[in-house]
Amino acid sequence: GALLPALLLPGTLKLGALAADVPTLESGGYPYEKLQPKTSATGSIGRAAFKGKLATGEFVEVHETILPPGVMPHPPHSHVHSEMWLMREGAAEFTINGKIFQVGSGGVAFTVSNELHGVKNPGTVPCSYFVVAIGPGAAG
Repeated sequence: GALLPALLLPGTLKLGALAADVPTLESGGYPYEKLQPKTSATGSIGRAAFKGKLATGEFVEVHETILPPGVMPHPPHSHVHSEMWLMREGAAEFTINGKIFQVGSGGVAFTVSNELHGVKNPGTVPCSYFVVAIGPGAAG
């Protein structure tokens, strides 16, 4: 009986094992100039700020993405954790469950768990935004 649910949900054991390996975050500051840039195959630039577990148990991951004009960082997808995008500069087009949202500097977009979503820079200049991912798998 007790083993059957674990066999039906193999990801459950993996998430539990990963939770023990994820560090609990401490308060601190993350100066922009110390966030190391990495360029992806699409030409977008990512800067990881931090990832870990909150003292209350939720997983969180924060990074910045800079998208060149016309670029999507990856195809639309979904995942268990929720995400919010905090627009820093420029504008982006967010597609969430088939609805399109245009969000410019200072704006915010949000998707809840398991919704199909994607982002694209529809403009002629780069755009940048911070992603805040919260929930299972966010810090994995």
